[in-house]
Amino acid sequence: MKVRVDEDLCVGCGLCVNTCPDIFVMKDDKAITKVSVVPAASEESAKQSKDECPVEAIIID
Repeated sequence: MKVRVDEDLCVGCGLCVNTCPDIFVMKDDKAITKVSVVPAASEESAKQSKDECPVEAIIID
């Protein structure tokens, strides 16, 4: 699965970084992804990050 952050929607709350630090990192007060393809071991935490995002800025394909 692939994941990305819509930087226009991101408010920089950091929940995704706390939930899934293998995939997300903060850069200039916004979350970005370290990788575009999520390793199988991180899929559940990436999905949880998407579900917890207060502005729905995380997109999973």
